Amino acid sequence: MAKINSWSCRFDPVKEFKKERCLAIKEMAGDQELKRKSLDWMLHADRYKYSYNFTWMGRPIIKLPQDIMAMQELIWSEKPDLIIETGIAHGGSIIFSASMLELIGKGRVIAVDIDIRKHNRLLIEQHPMFKRITMIEGSSVDKGVFNKIATQAKRRKKVMVILDSLHTHEHVLQELQLYSKLVTLGCHLVLPDTFIEFFPKGYYSNRPWDVGNNTMTALKEFLRNNRKFVVDKTINEKLVITEGIDGYLKRIK
Repeated sequence: MAKINSWSCRFDPVKEFKKERCLAIKEMAGDQELKRKSLDWMLHADRYKYSYNFTWMGRPIIKLPQDIMAMQELIWSEKPDLIIETGIAHGGSIIFSASMLELIGKGRVIAVDIDIRKHNRLLIEQHPMFKRITMIEGSSVDKGVFNKIATQAKRRKKVMVILDSLHTHEHVLQELQLYSKLVTLGCHLVLPDTFIEFFPKGYYSNRPWDVGNNTMTALKEFLRNNRKFVVDKTINEKLVITEGIDGYLKRIK
């Protein structure tokens, strides 16, 4: 009988891979030069509306590929019964969420937008993933809209929330105060577009948000008064290039 190598019995290649990856991410997180270069790259690429270049299952998703990958990891890991999204636009993000739930084999997406354009609604409703989607037209901070969504959330065990509508401080803070209540323990609340705070002042001259008035400023105020959520650094530190700088929050209480 062949002699078994005791070292090979102790060595776990899966654990070793994860350990090496964690160490590399930790080291990368401290690389300030890389952070500056990444921000410069995002600013440069945004001249060409870089995030508009991608689709998910045929619908424009308007996200950086890194953030799409991060959301895939979160949804697959948490396996929520319900994903609530504010902001619909062309529908790529809600189609993406629905397709992940389809792979998991359960769950629904409830999406709200103040203006669901007719051509977008038609194409979303024709999509095979629409079977897992409910769309609501109205303001995400309207009490009637919120109560309708909250009623559905109460019937679900695991709820994740993505807030991606109007990016002004006041609106996002209102959304955070409302929809954070629906996120279940251990699940995530995701805030895209916090990177607005790090772009030059006046960059979004045709928008109501700017440096000092955006998703990131709302996030900071929210966290000052809420101890149930923390920034999930394990996500942000490995993405480096992301629209959601510190925008991945995990409910811990």
